[in-house]
Amino acid sequence: MYARLRHFFSTIYTRMQIKPSTQPVIVVLPLCHSDDTESARASRKQYKETLYSVLFDMNVPAVCAVDQAVLSLYASKRTSGIVVHIGFNTTSVVPIFQGRVMYEIGVETVGQGALKLTGFLKELMQRRNISCESLYTVRTIKEKLCYVAADYEAELRKDTQASCEIDGEGCFTLSEERFKTPEILFQPHMGGMRAMGLHKAVSLCMDHCYVSGTVGDDSWYKTVILAGGSSCLPGLPERLEKELHQLLPPYMSEGIRVLPPSFGTDSAWFGAKMISNVSTFTEAWCAKKKQFRQKTGRSGTLFANSW
Repeated sequence: MYARLRHFFSTIYTRMQIKPSTQPVIVVLPLCHSDDTESARASRKQYKETLYSVLFDMNVPAVCAVDQAVLSLYASKRTSGIVVHIGFNTTSVVPIFQGRVMYEIGVETVGQGALKLTGFLKELMQRRNISCESLYTVRTIKEKLCYVAADYEAELRKDTQASCEIDGEGCFTLSEERFKTPEILFQPHMGGMRAMGLHKAVSLCMDHCYVSGTVGDDSWYKTVILAGGSSCLPGLPERLEKELHQLLPPYMSEGIRVLPPSFGTDSAWFGAKMISNVSTFTEAWCAKKKQFRQKTGRSGTLFANSW
């Protein structure tokens, strides 16, 4: 792992023509090993310690490593809530309280993401003899034309035809494919998936938050923040909020809000930008090279509690 990370960061610094020693770095941590087990905790801890070792060996003066979901939450100017991140291969439902991922409550993971949506749209287009070999082009069509229906059955009875022009590819016209594609987020079986619907994953996470009794005020987990490129699809916040109100009992559904990404696909980046602009950033948020060397001796005890 060390060698791969070293090569990765060396390539970045070389291409940007920046010396690692010139400034602190914020690293976005991907959501991995999300179980609350001893093995998962050890894996997360090892990854973070290796990351710090690599950067400090490259003479980076200070490092701040923050979970991707936490940064997306910060971008919405909140420190507590549930972040629904629709990633490339998977969708994660992450409870966060006061800036910390609540692994002990439970992170829900659904085995489909943006790639599945794009692949399903391509399949629907092929059924109508709409030829397009490039997944990149299909993704662009998805971003331009697809949306989430407020009521799927009602949408089937409407005229939903629309077209878009793709540079170098021509004009593409879709109809039902526009809303059938993202419908698999709520009805995975439509795309041949045996998975939990997005609304069910979020409701399960909320139920775990409620049962945990983390704090007396339960409003913290009733704010749902969407993140990831596919979460920008029009209609998704409204549909998810509607489904949650129908699925959960009134004492849990009252006050639920589902909010779109504050900065589109770049929410995590903007969250990182926000904390880097805090006056106490280097002192309060970062680990220093000397501190890391003295307290860990490369054995890794400094960051155990942060996991």
